[in-house]
Amino acid sequence: MAQITRSAVTYDAVVVGSGATGGWAAKELSEAGFQVALLEAGPKVTPKEFTEHMQSWQLPYLGMSPKVRDTHPIQGQCYACTEFNYKWFVNDHDNPYTQEKPFNWIRMRILGGRSLSWGRQSYRMGDLDFKAASHDGYGDDWPIEYAEMIPYYERVERYVGISGQSEGLSQLPDSVFLPPMEMTCTENAFRKAVQSKLGRTVTIGRTAILTKNHNGRAACHYCGPCERGCITNSYFASPFTTVADALKTGRTTLITDAVAARIVMKDGKAAGVSYIDRTTRAAREVRAKIIFLTASTLESTRLMLNSGICNSSGVLGHYLMDHIYQGGATGEMPLPETKPWAGMPRRPNGIYIPRFRNVKEKMTNGFIRGYGYQGGGNVNFQMNAPGFGASYKDAVRQGAASMGISLWGECLPRMENRVEIDKSRVDAWGVPILKVNMEWGDNEKKLWHDGRAQAAEMIEAAGGKNVRLTGQFSVPGFCIHEVGTARMGNNPKTSVLNRYNQAHDVENIFCTDGACYVTIGCQNPTLTMMALTVRACDYIKNEYSKKIA
Repeated sequence: MAQITRSAVTYDAVVVGSGATGGWAAKELSEAGFQVALLEAGPKVTPKEFTEHMQSWQLPYLGMSPKVRDTHPIQGQCYACTEFNYKWFVNDHDNPYTQEKPFNWIRMRILGGRSLSWGRQSYRMGDLDFKAASHDGYGDDWPIEYAEMIPYYERVERYVGISGQSEGLSQLPDSVFLPPMEMTCTENAFRKAVQSKLGRTVTIGRTAILTKNHNGRAACHYCGPCERGCITNSYFASPFTTVADALKTGRTTLITDAVAARIVMKDGKAAGVSYIDRTTRAAREVRAKIIFLTASTLESTRLMLNSGICNSSGVLGHYLMDHIYQGGATGEMPLPETKPWAGMPRRPNGIYIPRFRNVKEKMTNGFIRGYGYQGGGNVNFQMNAPGFGASYKDAVRQGAASMGISLWGECLPRMENRVEIDKSRVDAWGVPILKVNMEWGDNEKKLWHDGRAQAAEMIEAAGGKNVRLTGQFSVPGFCIHEVGTARMGNNPKTSVLNRYNQAHDVENIFCTDGACYVTIGCQNPTLTMMALTVRACDYIKNEYSKKIA
């Protein structure tokens, strides 16, 4: 057996994972005086690695490297994983998982994790989501309600910087906003028509991208490919915000290239985390009084499963969810009066249409819950038009306007959608891998079809022509909004975590990433994960710390 090198000190807390939630945990705890070890499975990242301003001709394969296809066959299906940045994503051969049914697991092992390349859409959940079971009778409510989440949403939003427009909707509560990004002419016309004819709200996307200088970070300069990094830190990424603040305290020790293998137990409590050095394969162990899991939904659950803990309820690994998407409609729109900014092709944002199905009623067309839309409208100028001078300018203006929207649909939590340890296989570091079994149910398929039909209806209501339905069912996991598998709840017999994200079975383990979700709603989940993290840290600082003092 390989010799294990143990940390010389026992930290107050070890945070596993440095992404959006891990950065918050390290920041909150270290600023409160805790000695924190922050573990990251991948290497550090610096702005020198950002490629958002690089052109394809500057790369050996013009952005289409065969290495992406060879080493990243799953990751490379994601739009964000290209020759520009594929090394941020996991090598699929080194990091395998077993698919009992098709499931695309998109992962990044780098300081900051997926916060480097996330979609940045940031929406609050409301009581229609937290208390969904009370609304329609299916499943379980969260053990918390929206009112107690408000102060934590606000703390996160004021720090991160969320640009958006207030709309006053109960099903999509407003945030603390920076000025919203502008809509295009086509989108404004669409917004007015959908509101007047169908009574539905169309708003600009609520996004973690700055529209003015904020907390020492510069406003977005609309360069385009945010997934490759941001030299001005205009979008929220943990290495240059929360993690940086945690390190400034002098009380956070960052340990990169640390592949977590299992949680070490002693006398019924967690005593530390055993990990493998990514580059040397040496076995190491970091000791701590509190274990804070933020490694991402499936990685945190994998760690608990491989440790044989936190599963007296038998639900650990179950109730896996993701958003069903890749369905909608497109159409040709009336050509608006064009302005210099009318196209805004590099605006890193789109429009959002909040949920309108089953807000008051319980069921529509045979399905419960609902969906929201993301998309956009633009004017496509005829840049290749013939002519010269005034005739060319006139020809260029004879472009076409278009509108396209796609739905993000809620997935019901079902026991049979699950992950478990595949005892016959390990990854490159000898850690047993996950076996994933998930598929869409009838409810997801019904709301997906309804969402496509309603997308077409809205475009037609706004004067769209040649409207067509688009897409096909997305592969589970591919929305990269996977949540569930270590759900919160008041009853230890039916849940893994309590209302403060504390494990029922092991009181000094906390988990605040997507694993804790009870229901998924139809909103992008990261904002809520960050708010839950701040809330759990407050509980640790104000209540739990008294037990370990």
